[in-house]
Amino acid sequence: MTSNWAAFTTAEPDLAKTVEARFTAYTHHTLATLRKDGSPRTCGLEVRFLHGEFWLGMMPGSLKALDLLRDPRFAIQANPGEGQTMGGGDARICGRALLVEDPATIARYTDSVAVPDPNDFHLFRTELTEVTRTYVEDDTYLVVQVWNPGGPVRTMKRT
Repeated sequence: MTSNWAAFTTAEPDLAKTVEARFTAYTHHTLATLRKDGSPRTCGLEVRFLHGEFWLGMMPGSLKALDLLRDPRFAIQANPGEGQTMGGGDARICGRALLVEDPATIARYTDSVAVPDPNDFHLFRTELTEVTRTYVEDDTYLVVQVWNPGGPVRTMKRT
C-alpha cells in the first residue's frame, strides 16, 4: 500500500509536521537508490513539499534518476545538520518515485521552484511506503515512530 504526502498529512498531522520541518530545515539530504546490479547508491538531493506531494527533481541522465527510472524504490534521510543535537530527531521517507511526464504538472511545479531548464530535468512524484522519525526523549529513551499507509503510527521506546 502507498500514499502521497497529503494523505499522510491527513492521517498523521503531528508526525507529518515534524518530519517536514526536519526536511525543510536544510536544503540537501541523502537519497538511496538501487543500482543496476542491486547494490545501493547514495547521493545528495534537494526535495520539495508542494501541492500535497513530496517531489524529487534531478538533472537529466543523472545516475540517481536512471536508478529510479529502472527501479522506483527509494529512501531519503534528512540532513542531520551541524553538531550533535539533531533538533527534531532523525527523519526518513521511503517509497516509490514515479516520473512525471504531464506538461501541466511540470509547469505547476516549475512555477513554484526555480529550475535551470524547465524542459530538461527529471521530476518524480512520490508514493510513500514508510515514514520514520527517531529521537531521544528525556536523555533516557530512544524513541522510534514508524508510519505505513493504512495504519496508525507505531511508537517503540528503548533505554
